[in-house]
Amino acid sequence: MAATSALLLSLAACSDSSSEGKSTGTAANSSITIFNGATGTIVENWNPFTPTFLQPTNGLIHEPLYYFNLATEAKPEPILATAYEWAPDGKTLTITTREGVKWSDGQPFSAKDVAFTFDLIRRTPAINSGGTKFDSATAKDDKTVVLTFPQNAFTEEASIIGNTPIVPEHVWSKIADPGKSINPNPVGTGPYKLKTFSAQSYVMEKNPNYWVAGKPEIANVRYIALATADAASAALIAGQVDWMSSFLPGLEQLLKDKKNLAYVNTPALTASMFTCSNAAMGCSGPQTDVAVRQALYHAIDREQLNKLAGGGFAGKASPTLLLPDRDKKWITDEKLVDTPPAPHPEMANEILDKAGWAKGADGIRAKDGKRLTLTIQTVTGWSDFISLNDAMAQQLKAVGVELKPTQLSWNEWNNNQVQGKFQLSLDSIGLGASSNPYYTYNPRYHSRTAAKVGAPAGNSGNYARYSNPVVDKAIDAAAITNDEAAQKAQYAIIQTEIARDLPYIPIYLNSMLTEFNTANATGWPTNDNKYALPASWKQWDNRAVLLNLKPAK
Repeated sequence: MAATSALLLSLAACSDSSSEGKSTGTAANSSITIFNGATGTIVENWNPFTPTFLQPTNGLIHEPLYYFNLATEAKPEPILATAYEWAPDGKTLTITTREGVKWSDGQPFSAKDVAFTFDLIRRTPAINSGGTKFDSATAKDDKTVVLTFPQNAFTEEASIIGNTPIVPEHVWSKIADPGKSINPNPVGTGPYKLKTFSAQSYVMEKNPNYWVAGKPEIANVRYIALATADAASAALIAGQVDWMSSFLPGLEQLLKDKKNLAYVNTPALTASMFTCSNAAMGCSGPQTDVAVRQALYHAIDREQLNKLAGGGFAGKASPTLLLPDRDKKWITDEKLVDTPPAPHPEMANEILDKAGWAKGADGIRAKDGKRLTLTIQTVTGWSDFISLNDAMAQQLKAVGVELKPTQLSWNEWNNNQVQGKFQLSLDSIGLGASSNPYYTYNPRYHSRTAAKVGAPAGNSGNYARYSNPVVDKAIDAAAITNDEAAQKAQYAIIQTEIARDLPYIPIYLNSMLTEFNTANATGWPTNDNKYALPASWKQWDNRAVLLNLKPAK
């Protein structure tokens, strides 16, 4: 609490303490403060090809070729490219790059930088998070790039043009190990560049060389770390944070009569128990037994969890890890559209009994002398997830499972997931480059995105270390066709396998509550104008939001 108070005092030195707030003035000196979920010490990393990069890296510093707004059905917006065309066989992609763009250090941007970026990914497997296979990446001239692939790559389109950060050849050609560098002096084409950095906060300033005339209008953006949800709530109410995405208990009452404070809820993420599931990859603990994972899936009471932890804002999830409403056309088995809202302890008990997990005198099960005790990690200050863990610990006792929640700083929690040094981890399944299920399944379930415990799983997302040749084959088959019916047939195979294996155990469709202060800036997304996903931690979308903001008058 003392550390939190000190942080709030330091914020007060550069921000009005009233919830009404004050405008930061002209565009030249305008500023906003963002809390994007960081807790504890901030570790510097601006390398967009590593799993622990700081969120402004992609969007504010580095830009993609196109921007995909997953909050709407809008067509992708051209950013560093103005056109692209596939060859009929899907093995060649020709990209026309934008002219008149400069890097933040003043050097000219060209198609050669785009070709260099994809060639760097091609020859450096450690940074190829999506596992896309390239034959070549060449610049025909200063505005034309040609990418070639060994097989049809239609399904990779959104990942290639919408989820690849373009980096400058004149900087990255001098980086010896692109998979490990923290890129301490980042150079990008984006609207902002790094101004200052400390372990408690960092500041991004307007890029004077930015190619969009007159943008951004907010000159400085400060990112801060906070200790707890209480601190986040206090900072928002005090007018010391302008943008954050946090679950705040009693949100509507909290914001009542605060005319400059508003929120939107855009649920799109599946809150899940991530499991280090693969013993062959070095995972250890009861969660490596598929029967234990199945029992957890059936034993939890999702309706109660929504009331206790979700504030009633949560929606139904799907064991396919797709979004039941948006993606229903891709879910081929009606039984897999939704997770069971009510618990089925009798089913969980039957599964565990058959698997040899016997209840002891204290009601907790054991097998081969090993107690069915599981540790689940979450981030200090994530109040809804902390409540989830506490509630699930009580629910799972009914079927003989002892759940021990732990709270860690974001950096430690994230590093554990990346390295596979956990049993269970409470997290959310993020959104892919597009709504095609390929972007959920390829990074999280393909064997090529797995890694042994102790080695980084990359920024792919396969933190479960899941490996299944049946799933691999189906993902690869879906990747080489743009025939929707053919893709559905492959996704049906995948869904059957993952709903049985459950390396990620879905709980519910988590709320995505985002809070704004309009005292210093206007133009935030609304439920009627979702020009971007508004979450303050969302990469790529952060660019769209900040480019739309104007200093409050």
